[in-house]
Amino acid sequence: MKIEIQIPTKLSDISLEKYQSFMSIKESNEDADFIGKKMISIFCGIKLSHVGLLKKHSIDEIEAIFLDIFSKAPKFQDRFEMGGKTFGFIPNLEDITLDEYIDLDNNIGDWKTFHKAMAVMYRPIIKTKGDKYEIESYISNITYADVMKYAPLDVATGAKVFFWNLKRELLKGTIAYLERTVKEMSIQFKHNSIKDGDGTTAYTHLLEETYKNLKELEDLDFFNAYNG
Repeated sequence: MKIEIQIPTKLSDISLEKYQSFMSIKESNEDADFIGKKMISIFCGIKLSHVGLLKKHSIDEIEAIFLDIFSKAPKFQDRFEMGGKTFGFIPNLEDITLDEYIDLDNNIGDWKTFHKAMAVMYRPIIKTKGDKYEIESYISNITYADVMKYAPLDVATGAKVFFWNLKRELLKGTIAYLERTVKEMSIQFKHNSIKDGDGTTAYTHLLEETYKNLKELEDLDFFNAYNG
């Protein structure tokens, strides 16, 4: 039986939707062989029943390609082409609206809803001037959520890494601030012989929790599809 198969050779060959489908399977199964077959089925666009009919050396070659694809760190892209439109990343995050922030914060942490986060981060460019551009005003992530399911995976993961790094830097800044505050309050506590140390204790607990969150971010393997 001859099986037609298209093997992706780079992240841009895989859509966000396909990756979401694979991650859903990966998160709900522990059978490594099944997960490997589903990866080939989903990313190469063939029936699961046909995967087992492929030659063993062909499977090994495909898995080597996937390993190479997912081992490369994606780069952030501020714009990309899709469906005849150019989508641009939010030009200035300092000007983000409350609705944008809420929708982004609610959806960016889970691959299942990441297309909704993409619909906040990227919208059609309506005006350009040199290297600068203007995107459509934000109404709702519903506007482009379904469209973003077809976004290339390199763009999606690049955006995820961008926000991962941004959050890490913000946490580092918060830790530095809290460390200074705790130190100043400790000095004041000793100087004034204040009996009530609840304020210092609260800041210390907050500092410990922030350290914990930063450690979780640093240990986070946010993009490891192949090795589970």
